[in-house]
Order: sequence, then structure tokens, then C-alpha cells
Amino acid sequence: MPPLPHSRRRATLRRSFGLLASFRHEQPRPDLFYGGLAVDTASMIEALWADVHGGGLQGRSGLDVGGGPGYFAQEFENRGVEYFSVEPDVGEMSAAGIDVAASVRGSGLDLPFLSDSFDVVYSSNVAEHVAEPWRMGEEMLRVTRPSGLVILSYTIWLGPFGGHETGLWPHYVGGGFARDRYRRKHGHPPKNVFGESLFDVSCAEGLRWGRSVPGAELVAAFPRYHPGWAWWMVRVPALREFAVSNLVLVLRKL
Repeated sequence: MPPLPHSRRRATLRRSFGLLASFRHEQPRPDLFYGGLAVDTASMIEALWADVHGGGLQGRSGLDVGGGPGYFAQEFENRGVEYFSVEPDVGEMSAAGIDVAASVRGSGLDLPFLSDSFDVVYSSNVAEHVAEPWRMGEEMLRVTRPSGLVILSYTIWLGPFGGHETGLWPHYVGGGFARDRYRRKHGHPPKNVFGESLFDVSCAEGLRWGRSVPGAELVAAFPRYHPGWAWWMVRVPALREFAVSNLVLVLRKL
């Protein structure tokens, strides 16, 4: 894998602490949380493009798979990217009142785009919410142009945030336990319901898929929220399931 100098340079401990502090805003103030995450995501993809291809994203096209209300759109447009978004839930698309001109309703498992359409196709924290994450990954690869990048980032089940809003430890007992405990405690089911909209996805699964999927080269795999000096954790089989938290897979289409 390439050394990724631009990507490592931006992966500082200060950034990690800032992102960790923002997690508490995800549900009460999603505009704060996703606004900051949008800046970080666009910066990450810009750095990855520079590491793999050189240059910036100006004039490139990008597809956001699971783009939700469109929090990420402006950050990519600021970088000169022709931004497209696909989202299956019409309520989610309109949740923040953001007007995204090229937002399409559709499933990540059957993307409503022609093959070889985009320079960059990425998905931020969506794979753990679909029952067939690697089918979604293959669809992302299909609509990417040759030499383009697929960037798939997802939350690992055995990491501290695997249970999402159900807590930092109940999902270690079991997904069903965490779901039911949340319902008893709050009087309503969680937003992310285990077995329906939240699934057990491991780090090892993603690495296996990235290394073996036809028509692509895995050029990077690293913990999204960790400083660059901690990226080695991805290489340690048992540790990575608990410590990586969120895995970024970067593939170049052949």
C-alpha cells in the first residue's frame, strides 16, 4: 500500500479529540455533528485523492452513497466537486431542509446510475446499516470510473460505538439485548434497530472483501478517527475488532 503522506499528515491527535467530542451532538444537534463530519470527510477524500493520483478534486465528480439530508454537499462543492447523492429514505432526505440539486432517491444495493459514472464514490457510516454491505460496495465499484476511488467507511460492531445510541457496552452482551434494554429505558426503540437497520459488521470482513473484490486494488485501510501513528492497529487481527472503531477502505478501480 502507498505511504499516504497527505492523509497521514491530517490525521493528528488534536483532530481525533475534536471528532470524539463532537459525537455527543449526533442526535440532539445533528447539524453540529454532521457539519463538522462533512468538513473532515471532504478533507479526508481530498487527501486520499492527492495520495493516489496527485492534485486536487477540482472538476471531479463524486457520489455520496447514503447522503441523508445533504450535510456533506456544500463541503464538496467548495472543493470544486460535482456532487451527487443517493438516499433510500425520503424522510431522511428532507430532514434538515437542505436543497441538494443532484440528490436521488435510491438504494445503495442497486444504485440508479450507469457504470463508470463517477471519479469518487464514497459512503460514510452506512455499511453497518444495510444487511448486505459488500453488495453495496460492489455497486459503488460498478459506478466508479476506471482509476477512480471507492471509499467505504463504516463502524465496526465490536468497537465502542458499534451499538450506536444503545450505549458503549450493551452490544457486547448482544445486539438484541442492547436494542431491548434501550426500549425499556427510553420507552421507544432506538433509531438504529439491531437486525433491521443496524448489523454486526467486522473489520476482518471488510479487509477480506477489499483484498478480494474483482476489478479493484485495495490501496489503503486505516482507522478513520485515529491519529496516523495508530493506523498499525488494522494489521493486528483481534485488536482491530475492538480498537479500530471505524474502518476506512480505499479501493482504486482497475
